[in-house]
Amino acid sequence: MNAQAKTTALRTVDIAYIGLFVAVMAICSWISIPATVPFTLQTFAVFMAVGLLGGKRGTIAVLTYVLLGAIGVPVFAGFSGGIGALLGNSGGYIVGFVFSALVMWAITAKFGEKTWVLGLSMVLGLIVCYAFGTMWFMIAYTANTGAVGIVAVLGWCVIPFIIPDLCKIGIALILTKRLKRHVKL
Repeated sequence: MNAQAKTTALRTVDIAYIGLFVAVMAICSWISIPATVPFTLQTFAVFMAVGLLGGKRGTIAVLTYVLLGAIGVPVFAGFSGGIGALLGNSGGYIVGFVFSALVMWAITAKFGEKTWVLGLSMVLGLIVCYAFGTMWFMIAYTANTGAVGIVAVLGWCVIPFIIPDLCKIGIALILTKRLKRHVKL
């Protein structure tokens, strides 16, 4: 097999893995408990995508997922999609997934993929997602409903999610490390 064919084969494999994780993110978003900001497994899927695929392919998968939702494909919680879902109160958390992936990519690129580094990158990525999503929520909620304080928004959108999200990080970290030992991605 010549170099050109090998390069093409790798690109095809990359696209297949990216597509697989876009589908996983969609499925994980459909597993949802309705709330002001729904409880879903989206963050778990984001952590798994970047953890297993690496920074570049994982971030592309997350970005592709967000873009598919933006154009109307029903990949978000509650089988929703469209630009309205992103511009709504909780849309900032979805856009924040891209920033989470970028943070994870930057940290693992700089410090490697040791377990503690990957775990730290997931926690810091989650914090970035929370910060971006919370600011977005406050702006959207204020525009649609009226002023709201940061304490109220944190009580609705962050505090109830901390323990479940840390559990998702723990499970994603364990699965990522175990799967990487057995599957060549």
